[in-house]
Amino acid sequence: MSGAGRRLGVAAVVVGLLGLVLGLGGLAYARVGLGGAVVSSESMTPTYEPGDRIFYERTDGSEVRRGDVVLLSAPDRYGFDALVVKRVIGVGGDRVACCTGTGTAARVTVNGKPIEEPYLKGGEAGDGFGIPAYDVRVPEGRLFLLGDNRGNARDSRAFLDDRGGSFAESEIRGRASDSYAVPALIGTAIMLGAVLVLVAVGLGIAARVVRRRGRAPVPVAPNWHLPA
Repeated sequence: MSGAGRRLGVAAVVVGLLGLVLGLGGLAYARVGLGGAVVSSESMTPTYEPGDRIFYERTDGSEVRRGDVVLLSAPDRYGFDALVVKRVIGVGGDRVACCTGTGTAARVTVNGKPIEEPYLKGGEAGDGFGIPAYDVRVPEGRLFLLGDNRGNARDSRAFLDDRGGSFAESEIRGRASDSYAVPALIGTAIMLGAVLVLVAVGLGIAARVVRRRGRAPVPVAPNWHLPA
């Protein structure tokens, strides 16, 4: 019985530690590596509508690439600390210009090459605020950002007189993720960790019960003496 108790005790410790690693690890990654935000404007429609919730991976601005949707904080330009959602069009060293063609045939060019933007609302690449054509060189360490709804987006075009409208990489807080796989995986790890901790508690209780039974005195049968 004592051997069974020891085995149950060891199992309780192993399962409990595994549960803590999964649960606490999932919580730590969710807190440090992921974030969430609610879209508050129409600047990124139709990709994101007002009220949509976005999950994003916390990442440094130097790690984002052209075409990524990013969340940034630029209170000096927007007048508030809330996160703003925009799309990366150019990175440090790129030459961004608008536009070749007109109407839905217009294209933004990056380093002289027209880019395809199937996400644009109405297919309009150059609309918005009556802003004229532009041709800027993105400084190193900065990003040129535009909204997908070019007719209603306050983006790099609104700040062209300040370093070509570019935003500092340090202002980026994360990269939007359209996949729910990572949050779902983290949630599963946290729940599984909690279940394993509960199982470990049960195993620990079982081990204690078995050990107590193993220490209980064994009744001795009476020594009956039969007459010869």
